[in-house]
Amino acid sequence: MKTTAVSCSNIAFIKYWGNRDNLRRVPLNDSLSMNLDHATTTTTVAFDAKLENDRVIIGGAELENAAPAAARVIAQLDRVRALAKIETKARVASKNNFPTGAGIASSASGFAALTFAAARAAGLELSELELSVLARQGSGSAARSIPPGFVELLTSWESNRSHARSVAPPEHWDLRDVIAIVSAAEKMVGSTEGHHAAQTSPFLPERLNALPPRFHRVRRAILAKDLPALGSAIEEEAIELHSIAMTSRPPIFYWAPGMVRVIQAALKWRAEGLAVYFTLDAGPNVHLICEAKDVEQVEKLTRTISDVKDVLVNAPGGAAKLGTTHLF
Repeated sequence: MKTTAVSCSNIAFIKYWGNRDNLRRVPLNDSLSMNLDHATTTTTVAFDAKLENDRVIIGGAELENAAPAAARVIAQLDRVRALAKIETKARVASKNNFPTGAGIASSASGFAALTFAAARAAGLELSELELSVLARQGSGSAARSIPPGFVELLTSWESNRSHARSVAPPEHWDLRDVIAIVSAAEKMVGSTEGHHAAQTSPFLPERLNALPPRFHRVRRAILAKDLPALGSAIEEEAIELHSIAMTSRPPIFYWAPGMVRVIQAALKWRAEGLAVYFTLDAGPNVHLICEAKDVEQVEKLTRTISDVKDVLVNAPGGAAKLGTTHLF
């Protein structure tokens, strides 16, 4: 069967940075995110007995199978084939409606959509839990793009028990993520390398000790729809995650001058009475979190910053789903 799936990217309010198991991408800690309704990946998968090799097309360009991005896709196809007990090669086409590899969790939406489409195309009927476990093995944050809305990814010492589940549906809270794009370029150090390097930071043990209470602060804030409580925690978390990256060996610098100027502007706006908070992913772009009633003002102000090349506005997004239009 040819199957197409569409999945939302997500912004992590509590990040995970580092794995217990790098091969299966079991995270060191629990994480919590919001799906982004207008940052999506569409992926079509078809298993075809006539193919001698897998074919991977991303953003309209066919990749050599030895290329790192194609190799990760093929490894995920192999996991699906193993579950389905087939050996048939597949054709995969995937495209994003937002910048790839720029710190907007394109691997999350990409591997969630790939996993959903490939599983269905292979004839598998997997539960949400099973899909999230499988997606996580392609990209850790992809597990959180399987369920809808506000989602937590729970770690475990057992790979098949580390899964994502919804904390609240998209309609629970009319929150907005205004993404200030200061660079659409693909980052020089990917998250996979960052997860491996996290263990070399001397501050990682302190972070892991601080995370459980912060995780529950954020979870409670989401359930209570308490923006100041959420905002203060996610700003702490964003700065801490980048501190771990910067103090790994070798250090990883995702920060850029434009990022700092957006953060400084957000702090100024908040001091003037606008309820807006920032968070960051593993990249230079800034996610400005506010409620729907303030989004027009936040977007307008963000567009006045000279470093900002574009602005993407997202509400809480839904679950990974089947698409209606195939890419080939």
